[in-house]
Amino acid sequence: MSLENAPDEVKLAVDLIMLLEQHEIPTETALAALEIVRQDFLRKREENASR
Repeated sequence: MSLENAPDEVKLAVDLIMLLEQHEIPTETALAALEIVRQDFLRKREENASR
């Protein structure tokens, strides 16, 4: 499967991986930051669901 035909979440994941690697972000820092992002988006999803 080419990236061109990949789902949007796969394209975004590849972009994020490339960005983190290009900036030489340490693995543990990246994982911690991604968990913060995950929690933020889960909170936003919950807020939107309760509207």
